[in-house]
Amino acid sequence: MSERAAPFYCPYCGDEDLRPGEEGPGAWECGACNRGFRLKFLGLLARGVERPDTGGDRI
Repeated sequence: MSERAAPFYCPYCGDEDLRPGEEGPGAWECGACNRGFRLKFLGLLARGVERPDTGGDRI
């Protein structure tokens, strides 16, 4: 993941008060809820992966 990639919102509280964490690459801290979390890029999805039909017209 690029060093410039950054989350826009905290995944726990949704606040935007984020800063890089001291725990290494991908670590972030939220100033609003006082939680730390890590982001990691897992890789690209394989071609041909299909999403299940949501059945939008069904009642």
